[in-house]
This record gives sequence, C-alpha cells and structure tokens, in this order.
Amino acid sequence: MIIEGQAAVVTGGGSGLGAATARALAGAGARVALLDVDADAARDLARELGGVALRCDVTDPRAAADALAEAGAAHGPARVLVNCAGIGTARRILGRDGPQPLDAFARIVQVNLIGSFNMLRLAAAAMAGLEPLADGERGVVVSTASVAAFEGQVGQAAYAASKGGIVSLTLPAARELAQFGIRVLAIAPGLFLTPMMRTLPDAVQASLGASIPFPRRLGKPEEFADLVLHCVANPALNGEVIRLDGALRLPPR
Repeated sequence: MIIEGQAAVVTGGGSGLGAATARALAGAGARVALLDVDADAARDLARELGGVALRCDVTDPRAAADALAEAGAAHGPARVLVNCAGIGTARRILGRDGPQPLDAFARIVQVNLIGSFNMLRLAAAAMAGLEPLADGERGVVVSTASVAAFEGQVGQAAYAASKGGIVSLTLPAARELAQFGIRVLAIAPGLFLTPMMRTLPDAVQASLGASIPFPRRLGKPEEFADLVLHCVANPALNGEVIRLDGALRLPPR
C-alpha cells in the first residue's frame, strides 16, 4: 500500500512506540489520528504532526467506535490501524501476599489483547466497505506483541499471556479478513527505550541493553516505526508475527 495520502489510526499514539509510529506515518504522508487515554500527550503530538487526537479507552466498545468515527470524519476512512496501546506490570502468580489478584491479571489481558481485538474488529468492518486499491487491498492492521509472548519471564504471566494472545490472533485474523483485502500483522519487539524503560536507573538500562546480542543497546522506537511502515507498504506481508529484538532471547528472570 502506498502510505502517502492514506488515513491512519494509531492507538497509544501519545507516547513510546505509538508516538514514534505516528511520526513515521505522518512523515510518509499519511493523515494520522492518535488515540490515547492520555488526551493531553496525544493532543500535543497531533498538533505537531497536523493530525487529530482523540481520547479513547480501547477496551470500551462504544468509546472505540466513536473515536474511529471521529477520526474518519476528520481524515476519511482509515486504511491503516496500528495497535500500540498497552500496559504491563510485573507480578508473581504467588507472591508474599498470596495469589495474584484475578483482576490484576484480567486488566492486562483486557487492555493488551481484548483492546487490540476491539480496535481490529471495528477498523476491519469499516475497511471492508472501502473501494479496493491495487491488488484488491483495502487495509492493513499491525498490532504490537512482544518477545515475552515466546519467553515470558518470572512475574510476566499476565503480560506474556496477553501478548501471546496477539501472536495467536494474527494468523486466523489474516486468513479470515483476506477475503476483504485486509492484511493483519504483528510486531514482537524486544527491549526498547520506551517511557516505561526510561523510569529505570541508567545502570539498569545499560545492563539490559548489553544483554542484546546485536546491536548491544536498547531498541529505538523509531526502529519499530520503520518496521510498521514496511509492513504497511509491502503487500506480500500478511499473517506474520515479526520479532524485532536484536537476536535477544529472554532468560527466566
């Protein structure tokens, strides 16, 4: 798909991987809508990019539908959806205070997995009604998984399960939506320099970066965004989960 001139929606677009993706899409000529629960962060970046910012809880069906409708009114129907909204906190299944509260596990799955599916189903419904582009293509959905889906560490049961769900969702979604000319992909990043990572001490960041075979540093959000652009632009990519991790394989702890 030629990105220039297309309408795109990025969830979690106010910071981190989502913000870098929004910048990259806008730089490639897309009209970008940034959806985020942090409306102020999204608004500041949207103003810079000439896009629109919309407050959206991706787990809320009505809020998500309304946000996509507002984005469509501003930019036209989106042919690109990038799911970057997500949360992650480390917590053991059995801790000093007993078993992990069920609602803590459910919340992470709700945002990361169900929220991504919510946006996918709604965006795909709109894309299916659009006129096809070259090769019959109507749209592209790229979701954010994680290497934790494959090598979840101690304390990552909820996060790994939520990202593993995105991995397992990608192929059946791509197969089902192929009849409409909609491609579905996921990227599984390793250790990236996101706002969450920046809260750690410099020494810890350096140690984590050194654990990556090559390049021996934390990933840059711009590198994630570059891969999103390629996913959108390359029509042969479909149903795939792409690791972006510098050959990292997470240890148990």
